[in-house]
This record gives sequence, structure tokens and C-alpha cells, in this order.
Amino acid sequence: MKIEYPKPPEPDFMSEDTKYILDACCGSRMFWFDRQQKNTVYMDNREFEDTLCDGRRLIVKPDIVGDFRQIPFPDETFRLVVFDPPHLRHGGDKSWIVKKYGKLNPRLWKDDLRAGFNECFRVLIRCGVLVFKWNEQQIPLGQIIPLAPERPLFGQKSGRTHWLVFMKSLSSIKPNQPQTER
Repeated sequence: MKIEYPKPPEPDFMSEDTKYILDACCGSRMFWFDRQQKNTVYMDNREFEDTLCDGRRLIVKPDIVGDFRQIPFPDETFRLVVFDPPHLRHGGDKSWIVKKYGKLNPRLWKDDLRAGFNECFRVLIRCGVLVFKWNEQQIPLGQIIPLAPERPLFGQKSGRTHWLVFMKSLSSIKPNQPQTER
């Protein structure tokens, strides 16, 4: 069996300021150790500040206001994409949990997440990595995995919050490629 290894990037491909990471649903950047990581583009579909019920400030201030279903970057732009979409279908618009995490459309959530996965894979370079975070509070992970165009390589599956790691295959992912049945 012959193994083909990807060619390493050109030496000048990345500089200290190259933006090679996309956080497609950054929210308030809660899980980032460095919330100003300089090689990351932070995107969210909202920008606002509010005070939560316990007095803490919630600041959602992305670099780019954009929709994960239509990511405004060319194909194969990023080496790493973080996809932490809203995981709630139901919740009051003024509730602290919806303010922090956002809310999915209760009727279109499968289509929206499928489109989000497709867009995240579209903007990844081949063999690029997608880190996906999901909380099963309202939708089980088993209903989410089939929406992705690739199978996860590995992940943490215990508890309610899951982290999965995907890799874009060497075959080119087409934006309108047929997916699993709905």
C-alpha cells in the first residue's frame, strides 16, 4: 500500500499575523484561553453587550458579523475551523442562556446545521481540521453527526457537552453536495 503525504506549506505561507483559524460562532469567546488570539477570525451573527442576571457583563463582539450558513470567505481559506453553533431550539429571547448561546430555528435547525457544516468544510483547506462543540440539552448528538459531510475522527462523548474533531478529506467537498436524508 502506497501512502501519500501532503506537501508541507510554503515557508512564507504563514506569518505571525496570518488568519488561519475561523471561529464561526464565537459568541463571547467563553472557551478561548486567549480571547484575542491573533491568528483567529471571530465571527458571529450578532453583536451586543448585556448584563446577565448575576451581574456579569456579556460581550459578543465578533471581528465579522456573519451567518455560519453563508460564511463570507473563499473556499479553502482556513486550516482550522471551530464550530460551536447554538444548541437550543426553545428558550425565551430574554433568557440568559439564549443571550449567551443563541437559539436555533425550531423548524429549520437540521437544514441550518447541515448548511453550517457544509460551509465550515468549504472554507477548510484539504486535510484541515474542524473542531465541533455540542451540548445535548435539547437535541441529542446522534441527530447532529449525520448532518456533517464527514464522520468525526474522535471526540469526547461523555456528559452533555461534546467536543468532536473532523478532518476534511482529500476529495474536494462541493457546497451543494447531496447529504444524508433528512
